[in-house]
Amino acid sequence: MRPILIFSLLLTAAGYSQERPANLPVQAIGANDLLALSVYDAPELTRTIRVNNQGSITLPLLNQRIDAAGLLPSELEQRIAEALEREQILVKPVVQVTIAEYHSRPISVMGAVKKPITFQAHSPVTLLEALARAEGLGDFAAAEILVSIPGKPEPMRVPVRGLIDAADPALNVKLTGGEEIRVPEAVKIYVAGNIRKPGAVAVRDSQELTVLKLVALAEGLTPFASKQAYIYRKTNEPPGKREIVVELDQILKRKASDVPLEPHDVLYIPDNSKKRAGMTVLDRIVLFGSTAGATALVWRR
Repeated sequence: MRPILIFSLLLTAAGYSQERPANLPVQAIGANDLLALSVYDAPELTRTIRVNNQGSITLPLLNQRIDAAGLLPSELEQRIAEALEREQILVKPVVQVTIAEYHSRPISVMGAVKKPITFQAHSPVTLLEALARAEGLGDFAAAEILVSIPGKPEPMRVPVRGLIDAADPALNVKLTGGEEIRVPEAVKIYVAGNIRKPGAVAVRDSQELTVLKLVALAEGLTPFASKQAYIYRKTNEPPGKREIVVELDQILKRKASDVPLEPHDVLYIPDNSKKRAGMTVLDRIVLFGSTAGATALVWRR
């Protein structure tokens, strides 16, 4: 009987299985990955070992380091077995390598997302899956997502509408590790003063915002809003801000044209002090009338 066949029968009798144990999805090994190494009948070599920054590993009894980066686990198994046999440490060694932890395949998602995150790509993931791990886009995400891919000088520009609204599969790129996903913030227009929902509104694509649209997005005016509003616009010459008067009441009555807004504009709607004073007096009269009526009813009783 041949020696190799005898050795195989001994392994079977000892309960040793050639089947690979449970493992992370197999990808090429990289620097800082944690490997689980098993060498049959050599407990001194069976261990977990981390790939160093240069992409190699050092095993006891071996004189030279073994390059591991870029290899699949099965390829590294063969390289370790050849080294053990070449240095006459073992005869026909049986080696198994599994990946315990990936540390060489980070994917970073940053910028205008709800939860910036860096995770390891244990297996290929799509751009949408990476964004889902960051809990989705933020309220002020821009119209494009920038995906930096290793080896490419320029980032890939992915339009949000094409990726999410149109569900274009060509834009849902596969990521294998080393990519950086950056979601820039959109430019904003601000609204303040006597408005129900003051704050900022993102301007995306070629979207054009006007005074009327911004008032609608801010859920309308408060009861004491002035008939005039003001746009504060940044100017370069001379540096500073320019004030533009807006006849808000005339626009709402459709007697004047709506006014377009530019990125970084601030729309301020002041308080109508006369209207507030008038409403306050009216409220007092109504309150006094209600009180007098109640008193008269009590007197009659």
